[in-house]
Amino acid sequence: MSELLHETIGEMLERQVERYHSREAVVYSKEGLRYTFKEFNEEVDRTAKALMNLGVEKGEHVAVWATNVPEWLLLQFATAKVGAVLVTVNTNYQSTELEYVLKQSDATRLFLINGFKGTSYPEAFLSLLKRDDKIVNGSCAIGALPHLTDVVYIGSDRYEQFKSWHAFVDGYKNIPENQLQERKESLTPDEVINMQYTSGTTGFPKGVMLTHANILNNGYHIGQCMELSEKDRLCIPVPFFHCFGCVLGTLAAFSSGASIFPIVEFDPEQVLETVEKEKCTALHGVPTMFISELNLPSFSKYDLKTLRTGIMAGSPCPIEVMKKVMDEMNMAEITIAYGQTEASPVITQTRTNDPVDYRVNSVGKALPEVEVKIVDPVTGNDVGTNVTGELCTRGYHVMKGYYKMPDETREAVDNEGWLHTGDLAEMDEEGYVKITGRLKDMIIRGGENVYPREIEEFLYTHPAVLDVQVIGIPDEKYGEKVVACIQKKEGHDLTEADILEYCQNKIARYKTPAHVFFIDHYPMTASGKIQKYRLRETAVKWVEQNTGV
Repeated sequence: MSELLHETIGEMLERQVERYHSREAVVYSKEGLRYTFKEFNEEVDRTAKALMNLGVEKGEHVAVWATNVPEWLLLQFATAKVGAVLVTVNTNYQSTELEYVLKQSDATRLFLINGFKGTSYPEAFLSLLKRDDKIVNGSCAIGALPHLTDVVYIGSDRYEQFKSWHAFVDGYKNIPENQLQERKESLTPDEVINMQYTSGTTGFPKGVMLTHANILNNGYHIGQCMELSEKDRLCIPVPFFHCFGCVLGTLAAFSSGASIFPIVEFDPEQVLETVEKEKCTALHGVPTMFISELNLPSFSKYDLKTLRTGIMAGSPCPIEVMKKVMDEMNMAEITIAYGQTEASPVITQTRTNDPVDYRVNSVGKALPEVEVKIVDPVTGNDVGTNVTGELCTRGYHVMKGYYKMPDETREAVDNEGWLHTGDLAEMDEEGYVKITGRLKDMIIRGGENVYPREIEEFLYTHPAVLDVQVIGIPDEKYGEKVVACIQKKEGHDLTEADILEYCQNKIARYKTPAHVFFIDHYPMTASGKIQKYRLRETAVKWVEQNTGV
């Protein structure tokens, strides 16, 4: 029997309102904002009517450039109810990247906040305007962005050029209930509802087209793997603009009847305060977030006993970090999820009752209704168990394609519907998958395949290593050489000689780093993925400066 939900995101929310109407749905603890399921749905409907009043038609692209503010959530569900496609804009983008996404996505409306990490979003947007461009009270005519007609500002301060959020929402009064109902009834689950731009760890970002069925079912099955129910309270510090926030977070929770506790901008202290104050049972994060929380000087003062589960994903999880999260944060049932935006995003996940060994050494097994196979990247043939190859997946979760990029879509999804992930993996006899690296990250040294993940896991066991990333850089003699980029734990002295001595007689010589560099911060995407290509560029310069090679 199929375990798939055959409904739109709006229908799912309304179904849950019937069941849990007076239970808490959304709580912004620090901001003091609390919605029941009924109250949240009413706000969503007002926002949906406001979109219709603005003239938003089914299939139009509506861009949101914001942190995890409450309006982001309202727009996520309101666009779904009117059949508009939510274009999620990376919070780390600057003006050139914003222009690229608005232009490439054909976005007709843009919602933005005041800014993030020192970047003024209004100033970044206004810098795109040329001499003959116009914007008055949010209505715009911009030569470089011919599709864009309206800009709405989310925030209490005034910008005369933009329409205010309050004025925008007030427009709901002009749309009768039956008009919204007719729009909702015209929607089907297989229509595109969400467009996420791939993190851009390489090349130009591509707009991944995802449907109601893609992300709703993915969220539902993720929640089932975590055993989420209406008794759960999920803290979400990961960004909404990324699938981790808006699928593994909001959709996994709501489709299970759980409440959500978003953090507007990640701050480790605020996360732990929210978990303690709101008695959260679940917590999401990329490994670097959990590392920040565990290493807070005040960590031990927080009572985290209500925590049970959550997800660590976004980048490979260091085994030592996983053990600490399970032991010191009380998250005995934490799960690991693996996937990519093109797969809505989760492909495999561990289960809450999996043995600890599986939860620290694998990324679990395929979600229900999802197929996974490991193939030889050269021949395309299936490989045997415990043999490294490229992971491919097929099922309801595979994207509709990249927006306006048919060639790239054909390259990613073959004629039989298999999505080629570009990730190297092994699968055991029971279907548990181990990610061994990226096809592009694999280091080939003197004919030997070197998998960075294996060396990273070994170096994590050094007591002074906080975090480590292993990359390959060109080497005239052997093709490539291994470089370790290490973050030291506070108060620890560590040298390259210490690391090389630690490797001696423990890992093969060809896997031992030729160079070790100590680094304070890794170059990262806003969704928490480390950009190894940028590390590689920096490492090449380091080597040239320090060795003259």
